[in-house]
Amino acid sequence: MAIPTFVDSVTLHVAGGNGGHGCASVRREKFKPLGGPDGGNGGHGGSVILRVDPGLTTLVDYHRQSRRRAGHGVPGKGDDQHGANGEDIVLAVPEGTVVTDAETGEQLVDLTGEQTEFVVAHGGRGGLGNAALATAARKAPGFALLGEEGETRTVTLELKVVADVGLVGFPSAGKSSLVAAISRARPKIADYPFTTLVPNLGVVVAGDVTYTVADVPGLIEGASEGRGLGHDFLRHIERCAALVHVIDTATYLPGRDPLTDLDVIEAELTAHGGLEDRPRVVVLNKVDIPDAAELAEIVRAEVEARGLPVFAVSTKSGAGLRQLTYALAELVARRRAERPAPAAPRTVLRPEPVGSRRGGTAAFTVTRENELWRVHGEKPERWVRQTDFGNEEAVGYLADRLNRLGVEDRLLELGARAGDGVAIGGADPVVFDFKPQVEIGAEILSRRGEDQRLITDRPSVQRRRERDAAYQAEPDVGANWDYGDDDPDD
Repeated sequence: MAIPTFVDSVTLHVAGGNGGHGCASVRREKFKPLGGPDGGNGGHGGSVILRVDPGLTTLVDYHRQSRRRAGHGVPGKGDDQHGANGEDIVLAVPEGTVVTDAETGEQLVDLTGEQTEFVVAHGGRGGLGNAALATAARKAPGFALLGEEGETRTVTLELKVVADVGLVGFPSAGKSSLVAAISRARPKIADYPFTTLVPNLGVVVAGDVTYTVADVPGLIEGASEGRGLGHDFLRHIERCAALVHVIDTATYLPGRDPLTDLDVIEAELTAHGGLEDRPRVVVLNKVDIPDAAELAEIVRAEVEARGLPVFAVSTKSGAGLRQLTYALAELVARRRAERPAPAAPRTVLRPEPVGSRRGGTAAFTVTRENELWRVHGEKPERWVRQTDFGNEEAVGYLADRLNRLGVEDRLLELGARAGDGVAIGGADPVVFDFKPQVEIGAEILSRRGEDQRLITDRPSVQRRRERDAAYQAEPDVGANWDYGDDDPDD
């Protein structure tokens, strides 16, 4: 099966690299049997980045290779060795590519402008090593944080050609011939319908104005409802500043005449929608044929009576082409002048909500769902993902973090009681038994890592332990994250 040369819509599956695990290690040197923690952090997981390449005109590279994953980070090692960052993947796309989330239908970005970039899938954060977790009260942590999985997403890439002028009309009306006549573009031209299977783009220079012209493959009646080829390419005229009706005045097909053709194409543009404000120009083509020239003169007055500029041209003899190109240049220049000037860039400060950094209800929410209390928030959910549930000390550290954030106090305020289930996480939450107000004393500290505030014998925690063990068995997963200060809780 042949791979098409022009593809303007694809579904792309992308995944950021996984974050690297932190390392739990203790320095051992001669005469220094306990030299302190020296476990390094994991490396950044790579991200998947879309970048505009003005030299591209198709999305064919992603037609067959529709799955792309960035590189994983490297886990940290002892002797304060931090893991290497995973490699980013940069995917080149044509200018005018619209990125939409395939699951929600939300438009994520409209990529226009050379070298414009968009991170479509972020790499996972890396876990801190025990050297970074050490504090004055916890001088030798026996655990490290896990790296997070990279973001996965399915997106739809849809190309909308960026052109100043769009040529529309029936098949064989002469759109490709017109592009070839007024520019250096050389589209395929033949004497049968639907010769053009992809939009063609040409650059026209008229005086001091340079503009681009795109011809849209032939429209027919019902194109907006899926008939013919035109419905696949109607999106390509959405960005055009002006539309040009190219009408064949030499056709002998039954039911076809210039005014009928104009009405049919206008009806399809109206059905597509969003093009009502674009100025129209009518081109009566093939006037080098005597009968066609006569017909063009007959219908000119009626078309002008509709308020539309009319140009009678011949792409073979060149008649009327100079006047047409300069008229379009004037129209494009006027439309460009009407566009609002881009706003000057300005710095926008968005302070964090009160309490979002050192705890407080702005950092998380607690809701009651059936038999469980659900805790939602960027920090608690991230902390759960970073916890190695096979290490009781790591679980105790998670309890400390949640307590400092105020989760326990908030649960008590809402009426939670000992033994209630508390779920933290998104689609795969971890469920704990709530056991509040347990004092941290010598008994607990003497039995390192055992913390009764989080009872972790629930099936969800056991599954998370098994997942973490399998996750640690992969040597190529990992990512690092710069937390920005000395407190790993933030």
